[in-house]
Amino acid sequence: MNKSQMIELYGYNAWANKKLLDTVDNLENEEFTRDLSSSFRSIRDTMVHILGAEELWLSRWTREQGRTLLNTDDFSTYTTLADRWGDFRNQIDRFLVSLTEKDLLEEINYKNLSGISYSLELWKQMLHVNNHSTTHRGQVVTMLRQLKKQPPSLDLIYYYLGER
Repeated sequence: MNKSQMIELYGYNAWANKKLLDTVDNLENEEFTRDLSSSFRSIRDTMVHILGAEELWLSRWTREQGRTLLNTDDFSTYTTLADRWGDFRNQIDRFLVSLTEKDLLEEINYKNLSGISYSLELWKQMLHVNNHSTTHRGQVVTMLRQLKKQPPSLDLIYYYLGER
């Protein structure tokens, strides 16, 4: 995995997150926060988890200490989530531009939320984050269907076909 491939993959990730955010923007707040009994209680909770995990991993890569996942109660409306996501997008874009090929091969030590230490090459951690976000976006798609809403098509092929 090289830098240009990683930037492309994170371009897809940002595209998919944005398409999902745009769809979620059309929900009533009650639908956004409704308990739909998934891995996370609601669409809001799942979306906050996606963003929180992406922020947490970026903090590990930039050697920021003390970060944890976001608190869903801090995002009472769609707007608070969308604003935070916009800020994060700028942060991850700056990080991606700063990467070198050597950086991608560097082993980065981190502790998980239970305090267990791990070490893995940056490129593997970055692939994990994309996979993690894809998993949870799929859960949001299912929850949108439960609400009888039309979810966006988020497959990678649509990104490559230019359906942006």
